[in-house]
Amino acid sequence: MSAGSTISKKIKEEAVEEEETANGEDDNSIAEQEEALVALIEHRTKEVEHLGQRISYYKSQLDQAEKRLQDSQSKLARLRGRHNTAFSNASLATKSVKVEQRSISPERINGGSKTKQQPRTELVIPSVNPKISQPIKPAGSSAKTTISLEANAASSRAVKVKAETSHRNSSNAEVVEKKDRGAKRKFEQREHKELIPLVRSSSTPTTIGSYSSNHISSQHKRKLRSLSVCPVNDQLFVTRSSASFLSSTDCGSSGERRWPEDIAWHPYGNSLFCVYTADAGDSQISILNLNKTQGRGRLTYLEDKPHVKGIINSIIFMPWEKNCFVTGGSDHAVVLWNEKDEDIWKPKSLHRNLHSSAVMGVAGMQQKNVILSAGADKRIIGFDVHVGRADYKHQIESKCMSVLPNPCDFNLFMVQTGAHERQLRLYDIRLRHTELHSFGWKQESSDSQSALINQAWSPDGLYLSSGSADPVIHIFDIRYNARRPSQSIRAHQKRVFKAVWHYSLPLLISISSDLQIGLHKR
Repeated sequence: MSAGSTISKKIKEEAVEEEETANGEDDNSIAEQEEALVALIEHRTKEVEHLGQRISYYKSQLDQAEKRLQDSQSKLARLRGRHNTAFSNASLATKSVKVEQRSISPERINGGSKTKQQPRTELVIPSVNPKISQPIKPAGSSAKTTISLEANAASSRAVKVKAETSHRNSSNAEVVEKKDRGAKRKFEQREHKELIPLVRSSSTPTTIGSYSSNHISSQHKRKLRSLSVCPVNDQLFVTRSSASFLSSTDCGSSGERRWPEDIAWHPYGNSLFCVYTADAGDSQISILNLNKTQGRGRLTYLEDKPHVKGIINSIIFMPWEKNCFVTGGSDHAVVLWNEKDEDIWKPKSLHRNLHSSAVMGVAGMQQKNVILSAGADKRIIGFDVHVGRADYKHQIESKCMSVLPNPCDFNLFMVQTGAHERQLRLYDIRLRHTELHSFGWKQESSDSQSALINQAWSPDGLYLSSGSADPVIHIFDIRYNARRPSQSIRAHQKRVFKAVWHYSLPLLISISSDLQIGLHKR
């Protein structure tokens, strides 16, 4: 065989090998591309299904929202119809009295002009002058506890209440107003907003701006322990232990004159509920009726005593259509109180064994009848009232001192703990054993974490304010991914117990062991 033919044969063999190799590589490349496309199709199929589910969900939410809107509009129309009918009948019966709710109208008298402020029948307070009225002190009593109603100093002129309103007119208006308030409460019920996706979403905090502060003496010798803004009249707030001082009442317990441990406004804003200790068989709940004059019937005590021992640490009304409130105590119990009649409330023990130590805080979730409780045993319990069992259980490494649901995102809630620099934790009620975020502050003046220090959500649900053992108000932006405060305000001379956000004014109201009330305007 010649050398030329041999070379030609080798060249052909090499060409065949190269072609086979290329075909093999093409087959592998096609297989890889096919596998990648299959994975991409699966991913996009799931994406389409997910978006379809979201579209379906939002369509159902839209339908429900439209139904709620129509329902509210029809209720408003019926309410106005009843009001106009009642007003017409009253005009025919007498022309001497003309009542308009929530309005200030100029009235001509003897050719002059006089501004007359109409009575706010939803909250009749006997003492309307901004003078300090002495609390009632029974004979032989040495301990004195005062519940003080305050008028917002930023607009105190708008909160005077006519004390000259006749008993008959005020009684009739009280009945009508109770119905109106119930409709108004449902009409103003917040819509759910998705805030959880925003948690820890930003590397920089959004500060609220500078504050100008004013301080007013509380007129108390004991440290202020509680602060709460009236849910109906945005010009009033209450301190426990006095702002333009409207009214004060001795709310010591009926037996040994012990002070309240916590207070809560009735959703109608016409009464205040106080809790005490369960020791010595003393009264556990008192009701201060602000629609009644000073004297008999203004301050009453509930007969039932479901807590068996120790301090009742917390009381709060549930954000539900039916009026009810919950108490949590040192006897490990969580008790639901349902309204049976005016000033008649009956307790029902929800659980006594789910906590192994004191229940420090209780709260109700907005979207379903679940009651959260936080205990010194480091446990967080979510109890479903309808089902009658714990629907959520979580235990952390530090004792829990309070729990606070977000006002806008109904799945989000905060728990205060005793861990330094991680005092505040955020959780999603739908996710078990999952912490969304934790943040806190360094304490300079004390190493201990006081249970008297509390927090409050801003009305938009994006910020938390907290007191501290230092004379500082800390503000946290839940969108900020750091664990330190987004803003701190030096507000008092001593430790700050609480700072609450006013829901209609750019105002923070704070209480402190320096016995001052701080009004911090943005």
